[in-house]
Amino acid sequence: MRKKSDEATSAGVDWDAAAPAFDEEPDHGLRDPEVRAAWARRLRTWLPERGGDVLDLGCGTGSLSLLAAEQGHRVTGVDLSRPMIDLARAKLAGRDAVFLLGDAAAPPVGEQRFDTVLVRHVLWALPDPARALRHWRDLLRPGGRLVLVEGVWGTVAPVGIPADRLTALLAPLTEHARVERLSQDAGLWGGAVDDERYAVVATV
Repeated sequence: MRKKSDEATSAGVDWDAAAPAFDEEPDHGLRDPEVRAAWARRLRTWLPERGGDVLDLGCGTGSLSLLAAEQGHRVTGVDLSRPMIDLARAKLAGRDAVFLLGDAAAPPVGEQRFDTVLVRHVLWALPDPARALRHWRDLLRPGGRLVLVEGVWGTVAPVGIPADRLTALLAPLTEHARVERLSQDAGLWGGAVDDERYAVVATV
């Protein structure tokens, strides 16, 4: 969850302070070769086969940006936390990637358009998901795609966005959307999970 404020905070988390340890989570840093390979395989099926322009919103420390760059894509990453952006720039030093400080809901990319907008675990926490989706669609070139990795977490007070709600929001905006269930792919998370995790790939 990223929210524009004087500090990069959300859900009680100070993302600036969390940045140094952010990559310690298996699916954040992708330091385990098997976790990294699992995300690389998924990303290869979600992104265009040919190298294109990818906008990674709420990019954090740039782990997915790095995988996209390794697969031949040009990456623009946006995050509200300056320490996260600094780590992402260091991680992708020398690659075809640019990182911008800004709000994922309204990324500071001007008139630039992209082949893919990639967003992981951000949309569910935005105050107006439908508005964000409309804006992200308008950042795509004709035939572009939205790649949205989301879920519902927790049992006592669940948070997140169910897949059926997200596909309903996308229906008037996109030509086609497919859902991939990710909960059973333990390799992505560094272990088994029992909550709802999924990806939606939608083309415009």
